[in-house]
Amino acid sequence: MAQDATVPKLNFGYWLDKAIEWGQATTLESQRDVCLHLPQLQEFLHQLYETIKHSGSTVAIQQFPLIGQLLGRLCWNPFVIGYDESQKTLMWCLCCLYSSEPQNAVELKANSWIRSLLCHLLSSSKWESNEAETSAFISALGYTSADYYCHLVKNMVISLVTELREHQFNGLNIQGSNSASRVNAVSIFCVPLITLPDLTPLLETLLLYHGGSSKEILSSEFLEAVNEAFLKKKISLTESAVFSLWLRHLPSLEKATLHLLDQLFSIQWNSLEEVACVLKDSLLPQAASHPAIFRIVNEIFKNALMETDGTSGVMTIIQVFTQLFLQAHQNENKQHKFPLKAYFPYHHQPLVRGLVRRPFELPTTYWSQHLKHISDMLKALVEDTNVSSLTDLFEIWFLVACFGEWLDIAAEQLLTAAVEPEAVLWLLAFYYCPKNENQQRTQTMVEAQAVYSHLMMLFSCTDLSLKDLEAAVHRITGTEQCWNQCLTTHLLTNFLLFSCGGHKIAQECIYHITKTTDTSKEVYNLLIRTAYRFNHSGEENQRTVKLLNELLQKLTLKV
Repeated sequence: MAQDATVPKLNFGYWLDKAIEWGQATTLESQRDVCLHLPQLQEFLHQLYETIKHSGSTVAIQQFPLIGQLLGRLCWNPFVIGYDESQKTLMWCLCCLYSSEPQNAVELKANSWIRSLLCHLLSSSKWESNEAETSAFISALGYTSADYYCHLVKNMVISLVTELREHQFNGLNIQGSNSASRVNAVSIFCVPLITLPDLTPLLETLLLYHGGSSKEILSSEFLEAVNEAFLKKKISLTESAVFSLWLRHLPSLEKATLHLLDQLFSIQWNSLEEVACVLKDSLLPQAASHPAIFRIVNEIFKNALMETDGTSGVMTIIQVFTQLFLQAHQNENKQHKFPLKAYFPYHHQPLVRGLVRRPFELPTTYWSQHLKHISDMLKALVEDTNVSSLTDLFEIWFLVACFGEWLDIAAEQLLTAAVEPEAVLWLLAFYYCPKNENQQRTQTMVEAQAVYSHLMMLFSCTDLSLKDLEAAVHRITGTEQCWNQCLTTHLLTNFLLFSCGGHKIAQECIYHITKTTDTSKEVYNLLIRTAYRFNHSGEENQRTVKLLNELLQKLTLKV
């Protein structure tokens, strides 16, 4: 046996034959042969790991169909796992075979087998070459084998957490690249074990670990696996750990944001409270207190809005997200709070400050003045000759759209308060028709003024019929211009909610509009936004709240 001198690199068949020949090294001759080949075997295992570490489990098994048999046999050879770094390298190889998304029963069974081998390797130490002695030792401690291994994992986690925290406090550069390599190795080791509850403290310590290197020291596989497990609610992490994950790994933040949008698109909202609950549960509004996260999430939302042609549902999600972000930002400790410019670095800062003021922060008697201030600033910006490109215009529009709460209040104030209608109507006309090519916005403004004048004439009437609103309804049903249709729908819906006689014909009127046009979702989202604002502002109008609920119940069946 001992005469094999040199072994060709990655001679898989040779080492599989050796592993079968050695078994668990129970004879003196096999033990001698194992010892003779240990350095070469370790080199082979290292080369094997380097070959499969980036290929994925499926490709690795296709390349080496008998890899499971080889690794399984070596894991039970006490001389192999007791030699230098062979035990660690075997773990890394097993991690490469683990399927993060098992597609069938075979892969599920393979994952279970790998976990059992990893637990075996974790519970093995260099002096545990005799199973009977090990069992006797465990029994003497008063544990069953299962209890012992459970405590062993916990102790290993505590040990690694302590080690990492000491490195953190002492500074990574003390041990240089060796320390960074060690942290990277620990992160790789965690990948197949991420959903083990006992491992959570180690996951959080790794995520919060920052060394002196400008490069990311945690493996991308680890970061992706943690994010995946968190999104699927297989693990629970502290907010700080999740925020650190998204800050250090952009693909995870992008995936979390897209996952959130998919989640919200897949459910029928009955209220914006439900949307807010899903948003808060994702932790993204809270994480957005960090400007880097906010700007990336905002960019993804912006792209989603463009891809869906500006649907009201996507816009509503963005507006609720912005409100929750502002709450989180206001709750931040003053010492850690970033200035608004960090979130909106390229925007006109006075306009930003005007938009971020929440309505409830101001007396209702000041709302009309504040709306005029916003409208005047916006108009000056839009009509500035420096804003020449459609991209610049879109960025200004998107900023305003994110703070849609003020737009809904603008439509309400037009009908219920003493406002300067010209300024407020211009604000709404800009939102629904930001471009002024071929005088589109100017024409929209003319249409809006006509509708507004007609509705104000009827506002105090207590006895109304659908015929009285025929002119306004025709401007919705008789036009194919989306911006005119949406703006008129916004004004008319508010008229029905807040006028003296609108309540009586609200259901009939909205039924007629949504039956003859494609505005069901527009009206529905407007109604749930209004209901959400009523619930959170303390405004008491039982008649309007009752009507809102009735209209929402009717529209839920159509949307």
